[in-house]
Amino acid sequence: MTYAITQTCCSDATCVSVCPVNCIHPTPDEPDFGRTEMLYIDPRSCIDCGACADACPVEAVFPVDGLPASQREYGPLNAAYFADREPEQDPRGPNFHVWGEPTFERSLPSDFAPLRVAVVGTGPAGMYAAEDLLLHTGAEVTLIDRLPVAGGLIRYGVAPDHLSTKKAGDAFARFHTHPRVRMHLGLEVGRDITAEEIAAHHDAVIYAVGASAGRRLGIPGEDLPGSVCATTFVSWYNAHPDVAPDAVDLSAERAVVVGNGNVALDAARILVSDPDALAAGDIAGHALEALRSGSVREVVLLGRRGPEDAAYTRSELLALRHLAGVELVVDDHDPRTGAAIDGAAPGDRAALLRDVDRQVVDWSLPSPAGRRIVFRFHSAPVEALGGDTVRAVRVTDGSDAESGTTGRDIRAGLLLRAVGQRGLPVSGLPFDEATGTVPHEGGRVTDRPGTYVVGWIKRGPTGGIGANRTCAAETVGTLLDDAVGGTLPSPEHGAKAFQRLVRRRNRRVVDARGLAEIERAELALGRLAGRPRVKLATVPELVAAARGSRLRIPG
Repeated sequence: MTYAITQTCCSDATCVSVCPVNCIHPTPDEPDFGRTEMLYIDPRSCIDCGACADACPVEAVFPVDGLPASQREYGPLNAAYFADREPEQDPRGPNFHVWGEPTFERSLPSDFAPLRVAVVGTGPAGMYAAEDLLLHTGAEVTLIDRLPVAGGLIRYGVAPDHLSTKKAGDAFARFHTHPRVRMHLGLEVGRDITAEEIAAHHDAVIYAVGASAGRRLGIPGEDLPGSVCATTFVSWYNAHPDVAPDAVDLSAERAVVVGNGNVALDAARILVSDPDALAAGDIAGHALEALRSGSVREVVLLGRRGPEDAAYTRSELLALRHLAGVELVVDDHDPRTGAAIDGAAPGDRAALLRDVDRQVVDWSLPSPAGRRIVFRFHSAPVEALGGDTVRAVRVTDGSDAESGTTGRDIRAGLLLRAVGQRGLPVSGLPFDEATGTVPHEGGRVTDRPGTYVVGWIKRGPTGGIGANRTCAAETVGTLLDDAVGGTLPSPEHGAKAFQRLVRRRNRRVVDARGLAEIERAELALGRLAGRPRVKLATVPELVAAARGSRLRIPG
């Protein structure tokens, strides 16, 4: 028996550090790290100890012979990564991959004084930075978030049917009550407090505010009712307080999703999944009811380029193939699509579509009975059509995708724009409009001593949860170098002064005790509804729960 890494891999390399035979690759010091879709276990070297399964924060590692039918492809997928890679073997025997030379990138003096560091943002990037500081230094950490609940993209960006992925939040939650942590949730920089005021009370400030804005298509009709940014849709089904329960209308039978990344596939999967199956997760109550009463039966995934260039990962596509009661179809309107699929190498993503039904879809006809997802490659949106709402999407057809001429009108009542995200300016910090990021050097904000960035606001919206670990390590390393070098500005005020300032500015700020009350309330509401959790979807509800108020079940 050997182990295999499966769909929910977060690539944070926790498993790498516990493997006694170094059989999990790529490791953080290898060139492929951060470029592959996931990590892989070499079945030739695995000694079946199970240490990786115990350490995995998202429960992505399982014995190969115990994989369920929907995950069995991951045994061969793990082995395929090593098929053309012959690792140098350790003299101790064939089970051991050679370890690299140990490196010690940080060296702190023995009299290094504890720092007081504020981390703005409690998603994965911010919490990896906080974890690094708390485990490797004596720093005191102030956690700040504009929402009255922690989690960031773990809570509001991961699809509700990816429960294992959400378990990464459990690893971060243990730091919420750390004795050297103070938490101020519901405190917004630029509204309640300024960047300068935070800096005046801390040795350093790390901004981990993500990339919350969706990119635009730039086509006529994009702002019609029924045209929704995918970031809004994801926030809607995840009960984000910024998005109203009625923000998405599911009364149409057909939806068009523009984009071929994981977010696009998530959106398509949620739209056609059995609502009863989704109820087993933490989907927003209002979204669950809308899906139950809605009419969407067909989703068209629109990709400007071919299947060989699709941005989704193999694991997300495999998840669609195992979606109960949902048919997958490839629109064979352009001969390049079939040629790319047939000519794909076994490990290519396009090869996963080889046994998917191909047909030239007649878009003038109503959606067929049943539920289906149609992949339409080599096709781009030109215009959203309709007077009071979206009625159809005009798209290019085949070679027209390059020339920009129109080819087809696809009747649809919902247009989801999943073409990427970008960061928004942070009050008090420089901002690069072209990249949607804060200018920095190794995480150090340009011309702002003592100010740092991590995550998507630092590097742009690339990489999943685990990519933030190495990103945070770089930023924290830069911060510590500055501290040792004596270039950090000294704080003007102490920790207690900051707490008094926060209380004066916002009486509704939630601390660690309030966050625990929110957790208890949502789990209790879930038990009453027969679900694992019922999320509170508004700021007043969250604040009330933090204060111990009794709540009704939303939706």
